[in-house]
Amino acid sequence: MMRKDDHALSSSSSSPTSCFGHFCSSALRAKPLPPPSSDTSVRTDSGQGLIRRLSLFDLILLGIGASIGAGIFVVTGTVARDAGPAVTISFIIAGASCVLNALCYAELASRFPAVVGGAYLYAYTAFNELTAFLVFAQLMLDYHIGAASIARSLAGYVVSLIELIPSVRGNIPPWVGHGQEIAGPLSINVLAPILLALLTIVLCRGVGESSAVNCAMTITKVVIVCVVIIVGSFKVDISNWTPFAPNGVGEVLTGATVVFFAYVGFDAVANSAEESKRPQRDLPLGIMGSLFVCVVLYVGVCLVITGMVPYKLLGEDAPLAEAFKSKGLGFVAVLISVGAVAGLTTTLLVGLYVQSRLYLGIGRDGLLPSIFSKVHPSRHTPVHSQIWVGSVAMVLSGLFNVRVLSHILSVGSLTGYSVVSACVVTLRLKDKNTNPVSQKWISNRAEGIICLVAVACCGFAAGVLYRFGASFAFLIVAAVIAIFAALALHFRQVYTDPPGFSCPGVPIVPAVCIFVNIFLFAQLHYEAWVRFVALSIFMVGIYAFYGQYHANPNYKVARNGFTRSVVCFARSFNDKPPDRLENKRITLNLGELEKQKRRLAEIVEGSSSFCRLHEFSCTRWILISSNVLGMKVFLEHQSNLTGRDAAFGPG
Repeated sequence: MMRKDDHALSSSSSSPTSCFGHFCSSALRAKPLPPPSSDTSVRTDSGQGLIRRLSLFDLILLGIGASIGAGIFVVTGTVARDAGPAVTISFIIAGASCVLNALCYAELASRFPAVVGGAYLYAYTAFNELTAFLVFAQLMLDYHIGAASIARSLAGYVVSLIELIPSVRGNIPPWVGHGQEIAGPLSINVLAPILLALLTIVLCRGVGESSAVNCAMTITKVVIVCVVIIVGSFKVDISNWTPFAPNGVGEVLTGATVVFFAYVGFDAVANSAEESKRPQRDLPLGIMGSLFVCVVLYVGVCLVITGMVPYKLLGEDAPLAEAFKSKGLGFVAVLISVGAVAGLTTTLLVGLYVQSRLYLGIGRDGLLPSIFSKVHPSRHTPVHSQIWVGSVAMVLSGLFNVRVLSHILSVGSLTGYSVVSACVVTLRLKDKNTNPVSQKWISNRAEGIICLVAVACCGFAAGVLYRFGASFAFLIVAAVIAIFAALALHFRQVYTDPPGFSCPGVPIVPAVCIFVNIFLFAQLHYEAWVRFVALSIFMVGIYAFYGQYHANPNYKVARNGFTRSVVCFARSFNDKPPDRLENKRITLNLGELEKQKRRLAEIVEGSSSFCRLHEFSCTRWILISSNVLGMKVFLEHQSNLTGRDAAFGPG
């Protein structure tokens, strides 16, 4: 028979204030850092997990396969029409920016060598559960729509190759490969889902088979690009490189913001952590090596295309192929089509691979149904996750013209890159205060996060000002404020050295990454901003109704004053005050005060806000102010209070 007190407690636990407290304590949980020597695969409940088969060569080809698609044959010429021969500088600037992001990814990939998850995993460990869930959602929307869009493009290129056969040309209906428009966004495409199904089968068979396909296609693509560069170099007229930047520095920078997304994909290497043979060594090398190869190939194609044909005469749809046709090299145009097919195949294959590993990671944490966490016992692949991502892409590519949504993409990539850069700084922060009970109003960690947010806000402000043609002076102001925030990060914080690969120039390099990434975010279509906000709100609702109740309950709230204060405030709504309270003011001498400080250190280390806590060794209610010298004990209750720990539990 339930006692009256138990019934009251049960009733209060389902109240709105109780739900709010549970939401805050769940949302602010964080994963513990893995041991420095952790380099073994994570196993599922059945004892089976992913298997380590990917070598350094496989990882480099994985990054190249994800980064270089058909765009290398199109984007280079398209941007060159505006930037002129200086498009080469645009690619170098964008490549340098991506190198800084890659350094951040390389450090975290080396620091988390045993678990899949990429940006989601890093955010879960450095920040909290809700932040990681939102990062996952933004990435997944990009991946799902991007996979469907790439599948449609691949189907179109395949049909174009088939139509090179004279007897077939003009006899293939549009609904087979190019898409048959029906009404509104509805558009039938039969070949795209078939291609997705084939790639999904390859991925389900195992990482060895999928890696072999990726290696074959990537090598084919790289060889074709090299042939294009070598053959084209014999047709270069250096007079076409003058003037080098006909439209000024502004167009060069604008071109850099456009071609930045041509490098997106190197982060795929970080999601193969659990399947790499030597992750701590190979993951950083794979990320940096693949990006270096991409920069060299892009710059080489830019030099050739702008040297073969004056930039004003470059075509819009297939500039590189048209340039070779104008020089009587029609066979190279055919090679370009083959290279485009190979490039799109690897981009699609790696994209589906990364999606399944992200679903595997979040399924293990319980934020999505556990079926996503299952790994095939003999194939050692997340078959359920792989089939799910393939099915979503098949439906989207087969029924909808998703390419019209391309302007809302890239939000996930920029969000992921920015969060990863912030994670590098946050995970390296070391509390300078040796006093177990901090007397600061704000903790060092919270101060560091505020500086990172300030850098991001300045980047967005600078991006908006640049987009709408504001005076250059306003851009300088935003940049100067960001510099001061970065300097505060550098001089007011103490940083630890991570195990494995270490990103140089922390915190300046991550701060530059955040500024540039958010600056590029501001250049996206306004509908991309709406998509970012709307999806975030929707996913907070999903987390509130499902994620918080199914996530791993063993994770603890991050140990920092700001986070503890929020949860302590939220949980204060849940606490039912004692029936009888006796107001009693106790005056503490300095000796007693020091004793109380030591006893409270295990409970509220770093806390600086007003919190109501159960003392762990007696029955007192203690109110702690931000200044420990002003601490007073007000209430004493007669009966023992059982139940919750000091808001967070140990560690």
